[in-house]
Amino acid sequence: MTKCAALIVAAGRGTRAGGGVPKQWRDLAGRRVIDHTLAAFAASDRVGRICLVLHPDDMGEAKAFRKAGHLVATGGASRSGSVKAGLDALAVGPDGPPDRVLIHDAARPCVSPALIAAVAQALDTAQGAAPALEVTDALWTGAEGRVTGTRERAGLFRAQTPQGFHFAAIRAAHRTHPAEAADDVEVARAAGLDVRIVPGEERNMKVTRPEDFARACKLLEGHMDIRTGNGFDVHRFGPGDHVTLCGVRLPHGRGLQGHSDADVGMHAVTDAIYGALAMGDIGQHFPPTDPQWKGAESHIFLRHAVNLAAEHGFTITHADCTLICERPKIGPHAQEMRTVMAGIMGVGVDRISVKATTSERLGFTGREEGIAALATATLVRT
Repeated sequence: MTKCAALIVAAGRGTRAGGGVPKQWRDLAGRRVIDHTLAAFAASDRVGRICLVLHPDDMGEAKAFRKAGHLVATGGASRSGSVKAGLDALAVGPDGPPDRVLIHDAARPCVSPALIAAVAQALDTAQGAAPALEVTDALWTGAEGRVTGTRERAGLFRAQTPQGFHFAAIRAAHRTHPAEAADDVEVARAAGLDVRIVPGEERNMKVTRPEDFARACKLLEGHMDIRTGNGFDVHRFGPGDHVTLCGVRLPHGRGLQGHSDADVGMHAVTDAIYGALAMGDIGQHFPPTDPQWKGAESHIFLRHAVNLAAEHGFTITHADCTLICERPKIGPHAQEMRTVMAGIMGVGVDRISVKATTSERLGFTGREEGIAALATATLVRT
């Protein structure tokens, strides 16, 4: 199966959508618009490399996208200029230029995996392919609030994205196109490329106006795959002068014992992610019988779980970790723990909770024989 690169254009300002920030960065059903769009392409087995084109003012977001393995290009003064920049970035990417590319507007966050696959498959026998819906409503012309005429609707279609092409052909077409174009199909046709129409989807709407957010939210919430996983871990105390909890080293009269660094909090969060994915636990992925993991830092395990979630099209939307111990005191260090965990997981600090409780001097934690941790993680795939 030939894989396509995806080029997601997110360099517009989107002023008609309101909200004070460009629409691709606004919240929609718990995630930013661009995150929904990116997740749809990341989940597609027809898509390999992903390139995002961002406005120069938004390049501060580039680091997180690059960390996730995506290419990022700086957009131009027009949509066509932004697409050219993205195509140029793909051409010199680490894997070399792709054979095919799907060009998609970030402002269409409800695109389905089925539609992505349909456009990609059409390129097996066509130079270009794009989704569209037949116009079924009557068409008028108007001026000053009055109808001035009608237009024939036969043969008219409402264009959507992703619009797919053989990479070399569409890149050459953009290089020679003299002016701005409505979309990439216009550029392709001007270069003599044949473009096949793929049946579009009503749900593949473009977020343009303020009221579109409510509609898109309903569509996404109705098609979300929401997973919740729990993790629980315990480590006993032994000789040592510190403990490591949620990635933060805390001075203490004893240390936690374990095959790795015994970070009980990070282990619990890691298992919560594996649990949400229904993919086992740390012991299955990193067996304690394997000497290579002796003394390993637990961020290795957590990053593996986070990457595994991304590979299966899931975004981690929240994680909550409760540490159960009498000592050391967690409160003064909770914010640092949240920051460290958020950095490893690639999410905002506002999506990570770290808190502590005691067992009222009952049980092994009450007797200060060890520390326990309970965690919950929420994953979403659209």
